[in-house]
Amino acid sequence: MLQPNVSAKKPDLVQTDIKMVPIQKKQNYFLKHWQLYSMILPGFIFFVVFKYIPLGGIVIAFQDYNVYRGIFESPWVGLKHFINLFEYPEFYEILTNTVLISLYQLILGFPAPIILALLLNEVRKMKFKQTIQTILYLPHFLSWVIVGGLVISFLSPTSGMVNEVIKWFGGEPIFFMQEPQFFRSIVVSSGIWKEIGWGTIIYLAAMAGVNPELYEAAEVDGAGKLRQAISITLPSIMPTIIVLLLLRIGNILDLGFEQIYMLLNPLVWDTGEVFDTYIYRVGLLGGQYSYTTAIGLFKSVVGLLLLVGANKLSKRMTGNSIY
Repeated sequence: MLQPNVSAKKPDLVQTDIKMVPIQKKQNYFLKHWQLYSMILPGFIFFVVFKYIPLGGIVIAFQDYNVYRGIFESPWVGLKHFINLFEYPEFYEILTNTVLISLYQLILGFPAPIILALLLNEVRKMKFKQTIQTILYLPHFLSWVIVGGLVISFLSPTSGMVNEVIKWFGGEPIFFMQEPQFFRSIVVSSGIWKEIGWGTIIYLAAMAGVNPELYEAAEVDGAGKLRQAISITLPSIMPTIIVLLLLRIGNILDLGFEQIYMLLNPLVWDTGEVFDTYIYRVGLLGGQYSYTTAIGLFKSVVGLLLLVGANKLSKRMTGNSIY
């Protein structure tokens, strides 16, 4: 007759054990695989030191920052530098240059590795495929100092390969690097040439996960290679494409300093000056730290708004998003 009382207390003991078991399992799993977690530590430290701690420097944008007085003693000026930014006569010219080059890179440069990956995915001779991949990947590992020098050499009016071809057809040499109308095309084309092979790696990896039975079924139905690429391959790698596209949109005002700086010269400033080179010239060389910090904050806010908006639009239309 005492058994009902004993069984009435058992649920409490069982409930306590159930709560304790997951915690013990997590602790044991962490201790058992501490080597794997330690591999995350360098990346975690990198983001903390170089990404999160510098966020405190945003306050400089609202001060007349003085190097000798520091952040805590520099006078507070509020939105003064933002007002100067939008009243600056060349601001809209620099903004136009940045947006146009970014859009050209997005329209022309983003689909390029996708198309190349689709073509390489159809190559069946592995040695030929590996050779082509190696040749295409190689430019990514070259610095923009080397690539910029190669571009300038190729387009040289006296000894450049391009102008030699033009002269061979009876034309006059063209000073490509000194003509503002050619600068954006040179930047976009050289960027595509340098990074197309590296971007292809991601898409080829995504294509490797496509179920081969889908292609077999498509062949049975009479679908050709083009139809298979459109109906099977592209939909299968669409999540990867969407994620990379959203990240690209979020960085639409970040063109990269090295490429523009290596190719830029005073003759093409009207079409080639972008935020990155302007910040270097005015902020670091000119010492206007607060003003250029305001520009950097403006870029970050615009990128954040574009990323959030594009992410919501993508989630609503395709169901794929970053978060």
